Amino acid sequence: MITVTVTVMGTVMNDGAAHLVRLLSWLSPAFPVGAFAYSHGLERAVHDGLIGDRLSLIDWLATIVQAGSGWNDAVLLAQAWRLASRGESCDDIAELAEAMAGTRERHRETTLQGEAFGQAVSHWTGEAIEPMPYAVAVGQAAAHHGIALEQALAGFLHAFTANLVQAAIRLVPLGQRDGVQALAALEPIMLATARRASLATLDDLGACTLMSDIVSMRHEIQYSRIFRS
Repeated sequence: MITVTVTVMGTVMNDGAAHLVRLLSWLSPAFPVGAFAYSHGLERAVHDGLIGDRLSLIDWLATIVQAGSGWNDAVLLAQAWRLASRGESCDDIAELAEAMAGTRERHRETTLQGEAFGQAVSHWTGEAIEPMPYAVAVGQAAAHHGIALEQALAGFLHAFTANLVQAAIRLVPLGQRDGVQALAALEPIMLATARRASLATLDDLGACTLMSDIVSMRHEIQYSRIFRS
């Protein structure tokens, strides 16, 4: 086995560490994709009383990650990663990802974050990625930079879940301790979903989270709100 090393500010790191640091940077809350502005319909779910404590939050997010938009985004990311790894275009998968956004706000969420990600990642690539849905953009960038598929999937799902936990802390409201407990409880689900998505094909796309889509639609006409979705 050949180990590749890179030098970062005078420190030699192996390629695995360098890839991890890069992935953490891209999926950090500080990365300018505007994720903090979106609740993925969570705001309306809290408003309607569907989420009111830590346990109901865990149940909601576990379902979305395993069988909802989180799962579909993971499958789309994996397919984009495979295409980019072979030097093929991701245009078709980007079009499919847009079509699978179930509501107007979900569509804006994925396209605007994807566009912002493509611009911000240019500091590593030297040029911006063309606008495309967020999961597709992350998958393509990860492949181009040699980041392993399952690692990219796990990072993406963690960022997605952690962002919604932070939204719930503000909305329910929950304490930081409840937020940490929720993340701990959801960790095995994120990892299992990442593993499953790494082996999935487009035939495995599909969701059964109708209530999540309904609250996203209701959020569009909510009178008073903090988040954009």
